[in-house]
Order: sequence, then C-alpha cells, then structure tokens
Amino acid sequence: MEVRVENLRKEFDRFAALHNVSLKIHSGELIALLGPSGSGKTTLLRLIAGLEHPTEGKIFFGADDASSKPVQERNIGFVFQHYALFRHMTVLDNVAFGLTVRKASRRPSKAEIRRRATELLDLVQLSGLEKRYPTQLSGGQRQRVALARAMAVEPNVLLLDEPFGALDAQVRKDLRKWLREIHDQTGHTTVFVTHDQDEAMELADRVVVMSHGKIEQVGTPDEIYDNPVSPFVFGFVGQSNCLEVIVKSEEVWFNDRPLGLAAPGEKEGLAKLYFRPHDIELLEGSSASISGTALASRRVAGTRHVELDIGVGQAPIEIELSPQQADAMDHARIGFRPTRWKLFRP
Repeated sequence: MEVRVENLRKEFDRFAALHNVSLKIHSGELIALLGPSGSGKTTLLRLIAGLEHPTEGKIFFGADDASSKPVQERNIGFVFQHYALFRHMTVLDNVAFGLTVRKASRRPSKAEIRRRATELLDLVQLSGLEKRYPTQLSGGQRQRVALARAMAVEPNVLLLDEPFGALDAQVRKDLRKWLREIHDQTGHTTVFVTHDQDEAMELADRVVVMSHGKIEQVGTPDEIYDNPVSPFVFGFVGQSNCLEVIVKSEEVWFNDRPLGLAAPGEKEGLAKLYFRPHDIELLEGSSASISGTALASRRVAGTRHVELDIGVGQAPIEIELSPQQADAMDHARIGFRPTRWKLFRP
C-alpha cells in the first residue's frame, strides 16, 4: 500500500505542529521519521493513523483519499512505545484481539483467528508462550506481542511510535535486527518514529529528518549521512564540527589563511564549514591547516575522539584518531585539515 501526504498542516490551539508537509511512502517500504522532541514526527504518524485529523491537506492510501476516514476504516496496525497490551488477556488473546472485535460480516471463524494468531506468535519467536499474561513477559517479549497484534489484522500500513524507546540498549539492538528481518519477510508498508539516529540509519530504507514541524530532508541512510542538505541535518545525524570561515577567490580561509580547500562557484563572504570528526587528515608544519591544543579525549568504540581548543573565539571541536595516535598527542598541538566537508551560509 502506497501512502501519500500532501500539504499537511496540523494546528493545536493555534499552534502549528506541522507546516505544509508532503511525503510519498512507497509500497513495502520501511520509513523512519527521525527528529528531536517537538519536531512533528509523532503528529505526522498519528495523522496517517487517523488518531488526529489534519487542519489542512490530504492523506492518500493508494488512490483512496483517507483524510477524513476514522481510524477504524483505515486498516492500520499501530504499535505504541509502551505496548498497550491488555493485562487481563493471555498472549494469544492479545494477538487475536483485533480480529475478534471485527463486525460479524468481516470476522474470521474462531478456528481461523486462532490459526492466524498462532502463526504470528511463531513468526515473532514467541511460540509456547500463548497462555502467559503480559506481566509474565520481559519488555522485549511484550513488544513482540504488540507487533504480532498489529500484524494480525493484515494492515494496509504498519505504524510504530518509538517502538523500542522503553527498552534497554542491548534489547533495542537485538529487536532492531529482528524487526528488519520481520519486515523483509512480510513486506508491510511500515512507518516508525524515532529520535535515535542509529535506529533510523540501521533499520530504514529511507529516513525522513524533521525539525520544527517541517521535513528537512528525505533520503537513504547513506544520502542523509553523506550529503546533508542543511546545518540541522548535518548536526543532528552523526557527529559534526562547525567552523566559521570565509570564502575568498573560491577558496576556504580560516584565521586569515587559506586551508587548501577549493570552493568553486561559492560566493565570497562568511560561511560555516561543517565536517565530521573522522573526515580529517593530520598535517605537520603546514600553514594550510587548522591547529589546536588537545584538551581531552574519550573512547568511541575502537577510536578516540580528541577535543581541541582552536582559539580565535571558536568553540572546541573534536577529531577522531586511533588510540595510539591520541596517546602520542596528549596535550600536544595538533594540525589537521578536513577531507570531506560542506559549506553553509549563515
């Protein structure tokens, strides 16, 4: 099922939570809505679900305008952050719930409901737990039950609102991999909300980065990380540094000297230079470099991030070095130059 939102605007008591948002979600695609709190990602998800209705704009499921349809007529599966399971029901009854409450004309037989619920429990690796109650399950198991319940109704679209936010780090990591495998097996059009960039980049076919009720960028994880289109995306997705520079004669200058970075076609004047800690080369004794004094370092997986004081009114920046390089340069003066970077105007 393809989903399109066109020029969506949503106001709450005259506060605009979404501003003219348009997005096309392809059939069978897994999309991540990524952004900080207040960016509008959950509002967009709830509009697609029918839990909220747009102030302006339209929502299409395929060719069908679903903008004014109630949630019951949209045939969506919704997974909440805190599971929303029925404590008085067994695992099997929770999964079967969406089918048992259908109108008689659309309700499968009891045997068919049980068969479908049992198959889904097998799919989410919970076979043998049919008779347990939610309080007898771990957080990760409860989230799997919630997903099975959402899939039981064979939804047009599967929607997940911060599905792993209440779980610890290792369980989240395991469930991310598992959810991707489930999606590849079932092929549901899936939209999930997260503020965790690692989660979005690992799981999604495409990532929708949102800020202040607007879409900043839509692209594959590689496109979002390697080619951010705005300072917000560069700063929010992955780690980054920002330097105030000047463009002169199609070159980037810093602290009154050129850095050896060509900027063909760029207008002259002030700019902000963004680059990631690992996209640098070390330089010794070169005037065409940025230099700073190492203030501190911290371990990041198999590397160390070294914090540098580069003076001249600039905020400290971080560069990524091997542990051996970092140890050798403790409190030393380090010269470097970005190898991958992007300029944005103030």
